Amino acid sequence: MTTTDNHIAVIGAGPAGLMAAEVLAQGGASVTVYDGMPSAGRKFLMAGRGGLNLTHTEPLPDFLTRYREATPHLRTAIEAFPPDALRDWSAALGQVTFVGSSGRVFPKTFKASPLLRAWLRRLDAAGVRFAFRHRWTGWDGEGRLLFQTPAGTSAVAARATVLALGGASWPRLGSDGGWVNILTAKGIAISRLRPANSGFTVTWSDVFRDRFEGQPLKGVALTVGAHTVRGEAMITRSGIEGGAIYALSAELREAVLDLGEARLTIALRPDLDAGALNTRLSGTRGKQSLANFLRKAAQLSPVGIGLMQEAAIASGRPLASFSPAQLAQLINAIPLQLTGTAPIERAISTAGGIAFPELDDHFMLRKLPGVFAAGEMLDWEAPTGGYLLQASFATGAAAGRGVLEWCSR
Repeated sequence: MTTTDNHIAVIGAGPAGLMAAEVLAQGGASVTVYDGMPSAGRKFLMAGRGGLNLTHTEPLPDFLTRYREATPHLRTAIEAFPPDALRDWSAALGQVTFVGSSGRVFPKTFKASPLLRAWLRRLDAAGVRFAFRHRWTGWDGEGRLLFQTPAGTSAVAARATVLALGGASWPRLGSDGGWVNILTAKGIAISRLRPANSGFTVTWSDVFRDRFEGQPLKGVALTVGAHTVRGEAMITRSGIEGGAIYALSAELREAVLDLGEARLTIALRPDLDAGALNTRLSGTRGKQSLANFLRKAAQLSPVGIGLMQEAAIASGRPLASFSPAQLAQLINAIPLQLTGTAPIERAISTAGGIAFPELDDHFMLRKLPGVFAAGEMLDWEAPTGGYLLQASFATGAAAGRGVLEWCSR
């Protein structure tokens, strides 16, 4: 049992928890980071497997709008630790960043592991202690933190606690949402955890699924309702995913939850209007197959033509019966019915979490004085592109400052 007067417990060794620990140690606190996994930053390392996208260079006013309804609640934290500060922090750890063509920010090594190793060394030098394989299970009757460990149950007294346990995506890496029941039992309002930046299910024909599974859709425009995003998507065996889908995942998810399905419209050639496409398709096809004619005349990919075939099947008409004008119209208005979301376990991130009215301006739970929360546990979501990590780092830093301010009182 730890009883040090200024001992602060941080539960969760992801970006939010580690940043809270760093701020606390810099403020003179005695900090222990607890985590149920055998090592720190498991999901952080997974996020960096394809290139660690730390943040984004978008102007801050535009950047903040990416957090949608949560923007007013996250604004102060992100303004206090904005993207430029995150880049400086990374550089101070020996990981200089660069800006990609899309405005995304990456370490020059393009990896998460060198940054995490340098960070853990600095935390160790600052006196931060780590207790791994400690799964938090709540509090005992004396207000001590309870952990399930390989040696049994451990009770820990702490002056203050920062909860940074993540959402419910990638549970095998530690974020399983197990904290929801613990906090709900304490009367904390929590918005239901839902998949964010996730794929969606589609009932493909056997022919389309077997031929085009794993094929990318490049340079397309995707529309749901009043929202349109340009980018790329990927056909999966069970549906569709990818960057452009993730950017619309909130709207698509809510439609699926409300209506049981979502209608997505795909434009294969968004830079060409129906008139221009009609002109291209009004020429003589000769002996060419329709697929070959569409590929040459409209520069369509095989997977794009396959999507047109799927739409024609759904309409009850063979694609070969479509006039040039109808083909031109379909190319930029392919309807796609999404039947469900991919499982939350496979989502990149989580929507929902601790409702912001439960928190004060320092990220402390109003009903649990001395208990703070940060990161993906909170009720916000954002698209990929650096926004997820930026808010995790920033709220972790804000919670750390909140603890120091609270302890000083």
